[in-house]
Amino acid sequence: MKVFKFGGASVKDAEAVKNVADIIEKFPQGPLVVVVSAMGKTTNALEKLTEAYFEQNKTKANDIFNSIKEYHFNIAKELFPANHIAFNTIEQRFYHLYYYLQEPPGKNYNFEYDRIVSTGEFVSTEIISRYLAERGIINQWFDASALIITDTNYRDAAVDWLKTENAIKSKILHYFKKNQSNPNPIALTQGFLGGTTQGFITTLGREGSDYTAAIIGYALSASEVVIWKDVQGLLNADPKVFNNTKLLENISYQEAIELAYYGATIIHPKTLKPLLKRNIPLRVKSFFNPMEKGSIINQEYLKDNLYPSYILKTQQILLSIFPKDFSFIAEQNLSRIFSEFARAGIKINLMQNSALSFSVCFDEDKIKTPILIKNLEKIYNIKYNRGVELITLRHYEQVNISELLHGKEILMEQKNRTTFQWVVKTKSEEAVTSDSL
Repeated sequence: MKVFKFGGASVKDAEAVKNVADIIEKFPQGPLVVVVSAMGKTTNALEKLTEAYFEQNKTKANDIFNSIKEYHFNIAKELFPANHIAFNTIEQRFYHLYYYLQEPPGKNYNFEYDRIVSTGEFVSTEIISRYLAERGIINQWFDASALIITDTNYRDAAVDWLKTENAIKSKILHYFKKNQSNPNPIALTQGFLGGTTQGFITTLGREGSDYTAAIIGYALSASEVVIWKDVQGLLNADPKVFNNTKLLENISYQEAIELAYYGATIIHPKTLKPLLKRNIPLRVKSFFNPMEKGSIINQEYLKDNLYPSYILKTQQILLSIFPKDFSFIAEQNLSRIFSEFARAGIKINLMQNSALSFSVCFDEDKIKTPILIKNLEKIYNIKYNRGVELITLRHYEQVNISELLHGKEILMEQKNRTTFQWVVKTKSEEAVTSDSL
């Protein structure tokens, strides 16, 4: 049994959806779970819709809503004959979303976000499930919010592993057993989504579809999880940012976890651990060239340092915190600072302290960052830079570092035996005080 995961780029239009069906037909190797993301840039559009809804800008919300709806119907028109049941299914999804948007928003932005943004995955998988059936590929659609059971930490929900494993086995495994006469039964579900025991939809964090595939693979002890991307496999850098990238044909779980932790976008940071626990290989392949072998992540570590790896995180904030009194940055202050980050739901990408200051680098968030700043400035003096970049370099021995940092001003750096990190900015950027947010 295998798990295939297809991201938004792999289902961005009608031709891409047809290609997904072609790939599924090329690999008839027994039971298959297919995890699918929202189509194209739908999640980005739904995030803008959530913002407009929360701001109660009805004109803007209606424009975005209509654009998203039209995009999905245009794809469906290229896949199905007129009056196909798929059109009714899509219409119902958008009908429910439309009437939800007519109600005033609640106070919990993250709750509203999960309820609205999840529409993308539901519509995407319903279109694909119907199209597979139209092609004669028998499949069963499953609601991920009833499979991945989570807590109520909306937008970054934590998985209840015992309940999730039981739910996946009782539904998907039961479906496979019931269809043993079919040599290649297919279960299709949404990535990124989960649900509480009370029935509320949650999300697993941005780009969480990879994580969904790993959760299902773990629960069903899959032979392999395959993530289909628009690149040939795992690369040592983002080809949109760096030239002359190299294919990492085989790296260990530990190396992949480190790369993901530092921000490599090819794999979601949470994806590897459940696979490592059950020694399930993770393969990354190109949906443009499905017959190429791609990359594999497993226990093999001999090629981990074959090439240096470059990771760039943009839209970062470098925040420096200074006690207002005569205290030092010691255990008591650190405990209070970490507590504020945890309360705001912000993850720290890099940190460094001295006797009188504590500096952290993290992703900027329109909602969370101002709350964190407001709470911290009650206790501390703070300064920060917005729009800085975090560069991470693994296996730096082979790299001309001066060339890598050319034209950059280094604000902070850290180095260990395998990894070098810098927070950098252009010379035109200036540090600003906390009242600027």
